[in-house]
Order: sequence, then structure tokens, then C-alpha cells
Amino acid sequence: MKKAVFAVLILMMVGSCSSGYKGSPRNLDNACLLLQERKQYAKAFRRAERRHHVPTHVLMAMIHQESKFNGDARTPHRYALGIIPMGRQSSAYGYSQALDGTWDEYKTETGNRRAKRNDMNDATDFMGWYMNKTKQRLGIPLSDTYNQYLAYHDGHTGYARGTYRKKAWLMNVATKVSQRSVLYQGQLARCRYR
Repeated sequence: MKKAVFAVLILMMVGSCSSGYKGSPRNLDNACLLLQERKQYAKAFRRAERRHHVPTHVLMAMIHQESKFNGDARTPHRYALGIIPMGRQSSAYGYSQALDGTWDEYKTETGNRRAKRNDMNDATDFMGWYMNKTKQRLGIPLSDTYNQYLAYHDGHTGYARGTYRKKAWLMNVATKVSQRSVLYQGQLARCRYR
């Protein structure tokens, strides 16, 4: 009997460590309602903004594009001949859709060895870290959502080479991310998320 009680307590403790959020929030088009629904997200954004000086509305717009605020987001599977599974399109995973190699670099450089891509605190810290590297390497201001997104998607080397210029679809996506950033900025100015 004691073993069963102990096992239940262990399971409850482990379960309480997770964020408890499954899937995307209901209010993706309203930053205030989104943060009201997921209060832990507001704390993560405030922390990342303080630490990395990246505006919350910029981070929110980029996470919306990358994962729709779904911590378990992954790229689609690839199929040969339309039916034979060939694995995922890339190693991108989590809120930030960080690739394995970039995530490993972040963990090594920051010393945040336990960071998880499906944890909003870690994902926002990662994005702030990456966007500051973008500012240092490419001179893109942290408030320039359009170019920050292009550099995030194509990587620093790709952006410096101008690879995005051959991708009209990507420039359209970056425009949408920038527009969402402006939308979120206006909404956040009218509510008390801080």
C-alpha cells in the first residue's frame, strides 16, 4: 500500500512540473486575451524582454508564426512516393521551432543545459538570445520584426547572402509577421499584461 501511495505522489510531482498546456491558446489574434489565458506566457515574455531587450510584441509575433504557441509543434513528415515515411522536414521543434544544432549552441553558450524547446521560458530566452546575435552579427535592430524574422528563418549566413530575396513566399510571411507584431503592440498597449 505504501508503495502505491508513494508512486502516486511521484506521478503527481512529475505532472506538476510540466506547463500543463496542450495545443495552441484559443485567442491567437488578441495578445491580451492570449496572455490572460496563459498567464505563464506573460511572465516568460517579461523575463525575456528584461534580459534580452526584445519587445514582447516582436517575440509573440515570431512565436505565432513558428508554432502558433504550440509547444509540441514539429515540422511535417516527408514521404517518398506519397506514402513511404522519410522522417520530418527538419529537426525544428517547440514554440520557437529551433533546430537541433542551434538549440545545442544556445544551451552550451548560455549554460542552460536543461533548457527544453517545449518550455515557454526557455523558448523565449532562446529567441531573445538568437535575436541579439542577429543584431550583433547583422546590425538588425531588435524592433525590426521583418528583417529579424528573415534572419531567424534563413539563419545569419543565409540572411547575409540574401537567400531570402529568392523566396517571395518567405518575404510575404515576414510581412505578415511584421503586421502581427504591430497588431500585438497596439493590443498590449491597451491592456495590463505587465
